[in-house]
Amino acid sequence: MKGVTAEGYETFVRSETSGLLRLAFLLTGDAHEAEDLLQDAMLTMLRHWHRVRDAAKPAAYARRVLVNAHIDRHRRRSAGELPASTATLTLLDRSTSFEQEQVDDRHWILSVIRTLPSRQRAVLVLRYYEGQTDTEIAEVMGIRRVTVRSLAARGLAGLREHPAMGTAVAVSDSRSVPRSAHDQGASA
Repeated sequence: MKGVTAEGYETFVRSETSGLLRLAFLLTGDAHEAEDLLQDAMLTMLRHWHRVRDAAKPAAYARRVLVNAHIDRHRRRSAGELPASTATLTLLDRSTSFEQEQVDDRHWILSVIRTLPSRQRAVLVLRYYEGQTDTEIAEVMGIRRVTVRSLAARGLAGLREHPAMGTAVAVSDSRSVPRSAHDQGASA
């Protein structure tokens, strides 16, 4: 990209790539698709680096770009197209070891989460995997806090109703991180 000055961009990429790649993987459920999504988001951030660099929270801006890119990709995907990993995902023998059981459980829950609409999936990933508050999620996704709660409730209901969840432990709306006093207040 000729003419683009990216002062501080390389430092930002080095410090934030692993977290953003993890978020991309949790959104897509596929390592290759996550890398493509992250690459597209990083290219967008480079093009608009002056805005990212000047933002109060560059990492939050980057997460927003990543989530928006994921939602846009999901909207464009045809109804009949499924990533290969969904069709070929097989659970390993659960009798191998405790660590293997944890890996199997993660693969299983990720395959179930992938059945949710992209905005519901994004809210649940940001809330439970990234540990963000409703306010932070609303900021990242560009929506109101009440919409975050609505999407989370619908996403959790969708998980509860999923056929694969029949034998699993019930999904609860308890958070892995405590809510801030600000998030417990009135809806935005």
